Amino acid sequence: MRWKGRRKSKNVSDQRRSGGGGFSLPKLGRRGGGLQIPMGGGSRRAGGGFGCGTLIIIGVVLWFLGINPLTLLGGLGGGMGGGLGPSISPQTSQPQFDRTTGTGGKSDEMKEFVQTILGSTEEIWTGIFKTYGKKYPVPKLNLFSGQVRSACGMASAASGPFYCPGDSNVYIDLSFYDQLANQFGAKGDFAQAYVLSHEVGHHVQNVIGVLPQFNRMRQSMGKVEVNKMSTRVELQADCFAGVWGHFVNREGWLEAGDLEEALVAANQIGDDTIQKRTQGYVVPESFNHGTSEQRRFWFRRGFESGRIESCDTFNAQQL
Repeated sequence: MRWKGRRKSKNVSDQRRSGGGGFSLPKLGRRGGGLQIPMGGGSRRAGGGFGCGTLIIIGVVLWFLGINPLTLLGGLGGGMGGGLGPSISPQTSQPQFDRTTGTGGKSDEMKEFVQTILGSTEEIWTGIFKTYGKKYPVPKLNLFSGQVRSACGMASAASGPFYCPGDSNVYIDLSFYDQLANQFGAKGDFAQAYVLSHEVGHHVQNVIGVLPQFNRMRQSMGKVEVNKMSTRVELQADCFAGVWGHFVNREGWLEAGDLEEALVAANQIGDDTIQKRTQGYVVPESFNHGTSEQRRFWFRRGFESGRIESCDTFNAQQL
């Protein structure tokens, strides 16, 4: 990616010098393979089902037309944070940097990278919202090392990057990018940008009412149904990440091979691929982020269209 020298976001907080207590989230290989998501100090398994999905996408359309979908649908503010995929256990990888102080050339460059990517998402989503006569409230990115406290509770690096709707913040331990490359074979800067833009996609969902409505509906759903709905929520975040990719491509950021980097990353963190790698078999009813094929499909759909209307995962027949 041609990212150097571009505007960097000022909405980044580096908390890597601070520590604190936390809890351990499940490691890859645990039966079910889901992501434990912080919710008000505890944890709940991410999930989703397809029942009532039409209500969510109608809410999205209503919001952009100037009608509050939460008023019409009875939605509530949610406590669910969205993550990129199933939890990943921390592991040491080379080259190393000081994760406590956040110092060192590699760390400093990675911080500049995520600041630049976040700055791009701010500009692009502000522009998209403006076309609908709306203002985009930018999220804040928190860099942490090992564990962090958010409005959604305590979380560890094992959760991977996540979004907390309680404070509209994205959280990431930058060592995740080493894991993405070394554990999952997903290398490259556009693969890394896909990770961050996916979490920003959850922020967009929170702003337009998708996450609050999902949190309300999930209270009356069974586990399998919740997992199905979660899959559609996660795939829409993938599609929104693709929409962002569409515009940075138009602005000349991307080089040959960059799109393939993101598609490889989407493939490697599919529920089926992770379960095959970690336990040798798949449990489809436990999927809550989408298969490798689904994640590739929805990222590419957003990338090729550049339109949020193309990201209607809730009524899609492909799922």
